[in-house]
Amino acid sequence: MDYGIVVKILGKLLMLESVLMLPSLLIAMQRGTHDIKAFIITILIALILGFSFNRVKSREKSITTKEGLMIVALGWLVLSLVGALPLWISGGVSSYVDAFFESVSGFTTTGTTIIENVEILPDGILFWRSFTHWIGGMGILVFTISILPALGIGGFQIFKAESPGPVAGKIAPKIADTAKILYTIYISITITQVLLLLIGGMNFYDSLVYTFGTVGTGGFATKNASVGHYNSSYIQMVIGFFMMLSGINFSLYYMLFKGKWREAVKDEEMKLYLIIIGAAVLGIMINLLMTSYNSIGHAFKDSFFQVNSIMTTTGYSTTDFNLWPTFSKSILFVLMLIGGSAGSTAGGTKVIRLLVNLKLVKREILQMFHPRAVKPVKINGKIMSQEAIEGINAFTVLYMMIFLISTIFISLENVDMITAISSVAATLGNIGPGFGLVGPASTFAAYSPIAKIWFSILMLLGRLELFTIIALIVPTKWSRIN
Repeated sequence: MDYGIVVKILGKLLMLESVLMLPSLLIAMQRGTHDIKAFIITILIALILGFSFNRVKSREKSITTKEGLMIVALGWLVLSLVGALPLWISGGVSSYVDAFFESVSGFTTTGTTIIENVEILPDGILFWRSFTHWIGGMGILVFTISILPALGIGGFQIFKAESPGPVAGKIAPKIADTAKILYTIYISITITQVLLLLIGGMNFYDSLVYTFGTVGTGGFATKNASVGHYNSSYIQMVIGFFMMLSGINFSLYYMLFKGKWREAVKDEEMKLYLIIIGAAVLGIMINLLMTSYNSIGHAFKDSFFQVNSIMTTTGYSTTDFNLWPTFSKSILFVLMLIGGSAGSTAGGTKVIRLLVNLKLVKREILQMFHPRAVKPVKINGKIMSQEAIEGINAFTVLYMMIFLISTIFISLENVDMITAISSVAATLGNIGPGFGLVGPASTFAAYSPIAKIWFSILMLLGRLELFTIIALIVPTKWSRIN
């Protein structure tokens, strides 16, 4: 292990983070708020650490598998640790643990918060919170699609588990070109949504903040009532539609741009993703009309928004769905476990894994009647390798184990079962709000510091697809990786 190259790259990440804080500093200076000092101090700390780390000598210029895994895991951790400083120094939160929780929630695009009244925070801090969503959404694409395949093994377990479908191959011959294409798509979607929100009457500042939360599928807002504050059907539908777009594999947009419409439209993961959204919207809409809503338009609007918000793990809200009927809440909980598509900014277990598992169930049923039949699992016409299937099965089992253990651990906080289960689902799946005491109208503030640290670990585990961090804490397996 060449720790020198790991430290050097972490230094570059810290210097990049200091640059990314400049827009927030400029907003604070323009508004004349008290968070100016906090950003200046944090930027200086990031620069000093960054330059110091960058001066560390390394033996090799290339990155091995072990070093790549460590860079990915420690990179997210270090960015979150430093990114928490403005919140803590400015007094936006009472403790550094709370600031770290909020920072991790931002970078992992979870959107879970411990701040009960965000409207008292200065604009610079609010902008930084949401900008971390956009950085995190961009970063996960770079790591999973650009950096990991360059490690020489096709991206280890993370990339292999999400390899079926368009994400498996490079969009362009060179990884750098692939990254540029994805950046272009990401920025184009961002600009388009900002313009549409401006047309809807939202000011430029809020348009940026809510777009960061939408495209990055994060969910931090500038208002306590989230998107519901604006009471605008247009704004609600624009954000709902762009949440849905952000949960689709980004490489499909490149296919559309290149004129490969038929190939993109036939993508099996996207079709299942849209079918689930459509069925969930219809089911909840009918349930709401039968119980508490008397307008089809109102029921459709709220169900469409909340289904997309939960399915894409964004976490915005226009209504307190914690008060919805049990049937509707059950559908939302199932969507929490599924999440968005592979290659998107959404969290969750990913639709591709559900698709593969459904095909495996179908194959087992067919083999009961035709024992000698050989039925390979195919995704978009391509046969999946047994290794890829085993990777998906291992992820599913590990995810459920972590989910169950965490739920038991969080139950020690003396919260009800619904709260405990949904708290874990919301953080491990990078969703944001849950049910019970952590619903859309509540926060995670009541939890103890130990629970908040545990939730922070779950958010990192969920965003890094479990195996990156697991591989680091099981070094005996590194020899097998090589």
